[in-house]
Amino acid sequence: MVEQQYFIGVDVGSASVRTAVFDQHGKRHAFSVRPIQQFHPNAGFVEQSSTNIWEQVCITVQEAVTLANINPIDVKSIGFDATCSLVAVAAKGQSLSVAENGNPEHDIIMWMDHRAIEETTTINLTNDPALCYVGGQISPEMELPKILWLKNHFPQRYQDAWRFFDLADFLVWKATTADVASICTLTCKWNYLAHQKQFSEQLLYDVGLENLADKVPTTILELGEPAGHLTTEVAKNFGLHTGVVVAGGIIDAHAGGLALAGACPEGSLVIISGTSNCHMIVSPYPVIVPGIWGPYFGAMLPGYWLNEGGQSATGSLVEWTIRQHDSWLELAAEAKASDRDYYLLLNEAVARLEQREKYPTAQLHILSDHYGNRSPRANPNAKGMESGLTLETGRDALARHYLATLQSIAYGTRHIIDALAESGHQINRLTMCGGATKNPLWLREYANATGREIHLPQEQDAVNLGAALLGAVACGSFQNLTQAAKLMVHSGNIIKPEKETFLFHQAKYQVYLQMYQDQQKYNEIMQTCY
Repeated sequence: MVEQQYFIGVDVGSASVRTAVFDQHGKRHAFSVRPIQQFHPNAGFVEQSSTNIWEQVCITVQEAVTLANINPIDVKSIGFDATCSLVAVAAKGQSLSVAENGNPEHDIIMWMDHRAIEETTTINLTNDPALCYVGGQISPEMELPKILWLKNHFPQRYQDAWRFFDLADFLVWKATTADVASICTLTCKWNYLAHQKQFSEQLLYDVGLENLADKVPTTILELGEPAGHLTTEVAKNFGLHTGVVVAGGIIDAHAGGLALAGACPEGSLVIISGTSNCHMIVSPYPVIVPGIWGPYFGAMLPGYWLNEGGQSATGSLVEWTIRQHDSWLELAAEAKASDRDYYLLLNEAVARLEQREKYPTAQLHILSDHYGNRSPRANPNAKGMESGLTLETGRDALARHYLATLQSIAYGTRHIIDALAESGHQINRLTMCGGATKNPLWLREYANATGREIHLPQEQDAVNLGAALLGAVACGSFQNLTQAAKLMVHSGNIIKPEKETFLFHQAKYQVYLQMYQDQQKYNEIMQTCY
């Protein structure tokens, strides 16, 4: 009789913790989700609490193990993925505040936080060669600007910091007490040069972070390497045992990329959708793409170079668009009364609109840079725009704006695809996971806007599965990540583009690109008056 084996994947996203239990065939046996807190003290500031997040991790793991109705002794490993948020830890593992008001509970600067714009500029002005490996410019969503902001504004707190962790590495440390960092987190978000196995000492010196290496773990794990085992206390809190192997961590988007591209790496562009979008593609050689992060060596798949495009506001932008409209309260009330998701109601409204108008957004255009443009323009100061406003109100107006927003985000993805292709990437297939895959209208627009088929995985929560793959390799159940992905990840539906919409989307895409250029002209005009 073949021994039954289970692997747990814990995914800490922007708004929730999600834990899933998988077997060696990739079948999901249980799933648990809990919300986590976000704090928005000022415009551009977004903070979290590591205490709150860890509490929800413990709850979801224990609940998932219970719901799976398995013998806990058969759980072999656990893998953690998380957003690339910065956790500050003081001596003896105490929380270290990153908040302006000093609230000790606020010890995480979230990935989406844009407080460090000035520090970002400072780092970019060094023109250090290491910046070639982030598309030419660092982003305020990365860790060095955030740490520099803390040092500039609260130098004593910087001095008091024992460790700065990426959130995934913090979770591994909490589970094992292992003082380690992942090759994924350090390379993608800390300007660590994995191909040289070092930081740029000159870059750190030039910006005043010359002692940062003392505040970052010195042991760096390759993906699929074990960090250690669960401590006695954590094993008890999880409802597990101390024989459970804990894999080194990974960024959440990269976990999804690992699951979707692990079995067929070359030529696969993975789109991970959620609050933001990430676009991941690997190659056996480094490809420098202006405005696209990377190339990062070994940051998603060992032995491969990774390029990573991104859109800072996608799911969050759709939510904002819906909720700021004058028809939002009516829509929310109808959804509650009918016990139906408001996205279903909106999709039905779009369908009715399309019965009357072939292309309801032909005269309504949106530039989806409301939270800056991460890729390929690498402009955190970019702004959103709308063209074609009328006095239309009601459900039709909301449906029209909703559809135009979905399309604009899809054009942003097409822009990233074009940049990757122009720099030499051969893109043979698009695969996708995350929130947008649960919305058939948005999937249709992605396929139509890009003119490409969208391949979906069978497992909806592919990010959890990617984290579980790390553990499955770390505990020795599989020889490597490619073997694990081939046996645990299975293909699902394919969304094909509607050829008759090609010319329409070609035209709207040109408008999308032109709107950014127009915005730059407006900025130039306004700069003459102040």
